[in-house]
Amino acid sequence: MDERKEENTERTRCRRRGRTRIRFDSVFGKYISTVLLVILASFLILAFIITSVLGQYARESKTRFATGVATQVSAFIEAELQRDATSDLSALVRDRESELATLLSAICESVEGDMTVLLTDADANVVFYVGRSGAVLDPGIRIPEKMFTDVSNGIEISSVGKIEGVTEERQLVKGAALKSGNGKICGAVFACAGTGAFDNILGAIMQVLLFAGIGVLLVALVAVYVITERVIGPLREMSRAAKSFAAGDFEVVVPVKGRDEVAELAEAFNQMASSLKNLEKMRSTFMANVSHDLRTPMTTISGFIDSILAGAIPQDKHAHYLGIVSGEVKRLSRLVSLTLDISRIQAGDRKFVMAQFDICETARLILISFEQKIENKRLNVVFDADEDNMLVYADRDAIYQILYNICDNAVKFSNEGGRLEIAIRAQRERKKVQVTVLNEGQGIPAEDIPYVFDQFYKGDKSRGLDKSGVGLGMFISKAIIDAHKEEIWVDSVYGQNCEFGFTLSAKPPHEDRKSVSRRESLG
Repeated sequence: MDERKEENTERTRCRRRGRTRIRFDSVFGKYISTVLLVILASFLILAFIITSVLGQYARESKTRFATGVATQVSAFIEAELQRDATSDLSALVRDRESELATLLSAICESVEGDMTVLLTDADANVVFYVGRSGAVLDPGIRIPEKMFTDVSNGIEISSVGKIEGVTEERQLVKGAALKSGNGKICGAVFACAGTGAFDNILGAIMQVLLFAGIGVLLVALVAVYVITERVIGPLREMSRAAKSFAAGDFEVVVPVKGRDEVAELAEAFNQMASSLKNLEKMRSTFMANVSHDLRTPMTTISGFIDSILAGAIPQDKHAHYLGIVSGEVKRLSRLVSLTLDISRIQAGDRKFVMAQFDICETARLILISFEQKIENKRLNVVFDADEDNMLVYADRDAIYQILYNICDNAVKFSNEGGRLEIAIRAQRERKKVQVTVLNEGQGIPAEDIPYVFDQFYKGDKSRGLDKSGVGLGMFISKAIIDAHKEEIWVDSVYGQNCEFGFTLSAKPPHEDRKSVSRRESLG
């Protein structure tokens, strides 16, 4: 007992650890990992799209603004050069330093100090610039030769980088050449738009996305935990129930919560458990019946044979008791045959030979075989058929077995002097033949009718009337009818009568195809 308690305690601990710890090879671990990866990938894609769109928009805006500034300033400087009839840009800048400083400072302030304007002479030397530090005359700075050459040759530049001594951060540079009155290039204007503000905005956006992503991940983690727990909880209960079933305990019931697919699965699992429970009960009943049916004839056979061998039975009585032994042997043979039939049907090894035969003749032969039993019970037999001969398409031996079994039960459970009726009807619209066997007797209780065709079912639970059956005949009959793709049923008024019936095909399927082809050819 102590070892069993320790084992149960250890199992409980394992279950608790399984609930609290996330295992990534479990359903929950795989599900949460997938969801988190999808959310993370979604935020990364979203951040990439936002930064790309905003970056493109900011670059285009800065480019347009810088281009406009460079063009306007160059137009203003060229107008001043033409008005003063000079080509000396340095002299013009010194003369108009205050005016240029005011104009260019206003332009820079219009973009919150994020713009720098440079004026260079023909040798790429900066003669004047206005930026965040204010206006500076002759700062002693040179523009890169390639940049100045491109502007001089009319090539549009749109570079991003630093200009040593002027800018401290990456800027977008646009330029425009300056021409004097004689049309010669005497310098250039460069407008540098800073990208620092945009970088700050992107940083803030990325920070917001980061916090939003963390928040969404946390919410998703809680939501996925709740959802998966609702899904995995019943599955966990089913796993425990399955282990209980394996141990032989069929009383475990999985709780059904909600009306979703998991609830349907739990309900189906409970139905399976109920079926297993019933099957186990029927198996136990079957084993008890088979044990009784084997023990009784074997005891009888052994007792009479031992008595004959010991000389306890007179010589003139040997034939009588050997007849009893022969009957018991046949009873054992029937039991073995039924058991073998079930095994063959369940394994799908029983083959059916389909052919046409007269069901009325088969029914008459079966009635003749029961003549002695019918006379002993003084039954009133009624044979009612639409025609004297009615052909059906089926396995003759299998249908004989079904009808014989039904008639045997009907005679066995009929009242003394009661009515036994076999009716054979043609269902021409369905191309079927219906066979019914009715007997007047105790009948079957309404609550037992759904189980009549179950394996090991016995209507006579007291074994007062049915001493030879084991509850397999109707199960085999239904299996045969199902294999023929036909129907079998039972109707009963408890205390009055019971009626079994089944249908058979009236003609082979190929005859229908031949008739259709014949009609098509005639048409």
